[in-house]
Amino acid sequence: MKIAFIGQKGIPCRQGGIEKHVEELATKLATNGFDISVYARPHYTAKELKTYNGINIVNLPSLNTKHLDAISHTFISTIHAILNNYDVIHYHGVGPSLLSFLPKILSPKTKVIATFHCLDREHQKWGSFAKFMLAMGEWAACHFPHETIVVSKGLQKYCLAKFNKETTYIPNGVSISQLVVAKKQNEILKKFRLQSGKYFLVVSRLIEHKGLHTLIKAYQKIKTNKKLVIVGSAAHTDAYATRLRRLAGNNKNIIFTGQQSGNELEALFNNAYLFVQPSETEGLSIALMEAISYNLPVIISDIKENIEVVGKFGWQFKNKNARDLADKLIFADKNPAKLEQLSKLAKKKINKEYDWNKISIQVGEVYNTHLPRLSLNYKFAR
Repeated sequence: MKIAFIGQKGIPCRQGGIEKHVEELATKLATNGFDISVYARPHYTAKELKTYNGINIVNLPSLNTKHLDAISHTFISTIHAILNNYDVIHYHGVGPSLLSFLPKILSPKTKVIATFHCLDREHQKWGSFAKFMLAMGEWAACHFPHETIVVSKGLQKYCLAKFNKETTYIPNGVSISQLVVAKKQNEILKKFRLQSGKYFLVVSRLIEHKGLHTLIKAYQKIKTNKKLVIVGSAAHTDAYATRLRRLAGNNKNIIFTGQQSGNELEALFNNAYLFVQPSETEGLSIALMEAISYNLPVIISDIKENIEVVGKFGWQFKNKNARDLADKLIFADKNPAKLEQLSKLAKKKINKEYDWNKISIQVGEVYNTHLPRLSLNYKFAR
């Protein structure tokens, strides 16, 4: 069964929740015998990379601007996929789903699946026209595909209430690599002037809806011997990144590491004191799940998507409220035993509910449902 993934920037993931989702899902599906192709953009994935973890990479151009990158690449990729006779075209994100009608018209035998990852139109970086088009993308994701997958229960309720659309709930997942050896971890910490257990961590693109300004304001209000480490880079949001650095001012304990991956990111996760998720809106945060998988206690904004992941096994603060977040940081700083207890319970929860092996089986079964003539060839490794 030939599957095309369209909408992501590419793989391997360097930054971005959708990119991480696609990499993990595509890898598991390829392991289970599916012929997976991931469409990539040259500014994200090196042109010379043709395969990765058993996945075919199709690198096609895009208009690399804030507003045209995704939609131009989706259009070119869709036409290419139609001409190459894929059994399934799977769109990731509501913006790319705007064009999910094309294979329905031009290649009627091809099955179209869309994954609704988040309410992109709520992100502050978009202007009014872009928000309108993203709203249209939500409508398209719920009307054109043969099946619509949502990554959170909140999105499932939203699609039913807004579009009277019954969707399939299959969440994001989490997995971690083998931890970096201790010597290498120490070298990485030294690079960023850090000590194990002596910093609060957030991993996020520098985008306003991620709430990093609230976190910095909260951190500036407290007295602590722990630093604040912000991992991530801007995504067509340079003005916001500049604003964050201004909020940090001359505080040398606020460290911007830029985008990190691989050994560096693993070491930063593995040695943090706690993880903070201050986002104002989310789909279902993979970074939050990864933090918990590293046994990190968490403080989250009280939006339903964060609560869905953590449940009662973390501290919540009122969304956008820096004073309340500061109070939670102070409490967490003074109660390490309580943090350790909650982190163990949270990890049990995500191990049970957000396993990529189970998730890939569920997605594979969606494909098999729509292409029963091909489904007998796929027996999943459970």
